[in-house]
Amino acid sequence: MYNAIIKGTGHFTPEHVLTNADLERMVDTSDEWIVTRTGIRERRTLNGTENIGGSGMASRASAAALEDAGLEPKDVEAIIIATVTPDFRLPSTATLVQQNLGVGRAALMDIVAACTGFIYGVAIARSFVMTGMYKNVLVCGVEHLTSITNYEDRNTCVLFGDGAGAVVVSRAIEGNGNSGILSTYLSGDGQYKDLLHIPLGGSRNPLTPENANSAGRHIYMDGREIFKLAVKEMGDAAERVIADAGMKSSDVDMIIPHQANNRIIQALGKRLKIEPERVYINIDRFGNTSSASVPIALDEAKRNGIVGEGSVVLSVAFGGGLVWGAVLYRL
Repeated sequence: MYNAIIKGTGHFTPEHVLTNADLERMVDTSDEWIVTRTGIRERRTLNGTENIGGSGMASRASAAALEDAGLEPKDVEAIIIATVTPDFRLPSTATLVQQNLGVGRAALMDIVAACTGFIYGVAIARSFVMTGMYKNVLVCGVEHLTSITNYEDRNTCVLFGDGAGAVVVSRAIEGNGNSGILSTYLSGDGQYKDLLHIPLGGSRNPLTPENANSAGRHIYMDGREIFKLAVKEMGDAAERVIADAGMKSSDVDMIIPHQANNRIIQALGKRLKIEPERVYINIDRFGNTSSASVPIALDEAKRNGIVGEGSVVLSVAFGGGLVWGAVLYRL
């Protein structure tokens, strides 16, 4: 069995900023209400003049990750894209990213695991690398969430932003020391599927001329129930990967969690008895970018010197499905 490492990271967010003040002019809300309940002050969005789609954001984040890893597109043997907002139902966003980057023939797939998509992608990539199937796997979480957001729903429209984050999961070579992905855990429970979903647009309830403008084509979320379940399941997943790696929470240098809600993040830190300064938060600037949130935060933390070579990092996420998971890694 080979050791899998996170060799490079990258991210991309649009230039356009949607502030809480902007939302105050769009819907019945206020900056105080949003900040108190979510911790969000602004989010990035693709607008009409910069609509490069999810594949464009993913390609830019992925190119940055390859550069950081010191690899060329030809070195990539598989691309895994985690997204609930693909450019098209067919083909996969991974095929578009492959073409944009100039990657040669490679395994190409999209996965749908909502906000936990990046964690799932890393776990899959780790398995590919550990079994010797591939040496370098590109994993990207990307979301164009504003394309499925209902800006008449004050409870959800304040949450979401657009962006992409990527990593290269590679086979370790001699000299990598103790670096590597130490443990992963994935789980979910479909009985809670109706708490966070999009009712229309699939093959069971397709869009029609009659329902195309209804609220059913946008994200629906029961925030109160999601909060309770997220705190419990993210905490359980985090404790599981720490224990599986034979470590304790005191061994973790930084938690880089899914940026869903500041109160959820704070509750997670308290449960794990990890001080606030060891919990990375950027939700105030980017909002909830679903599968993109963890890799965006990881790349930002790394490029700002908050984590670096030898840092033990815990990432954990929870999302629609409901699905959740965690990954523990040493950079």
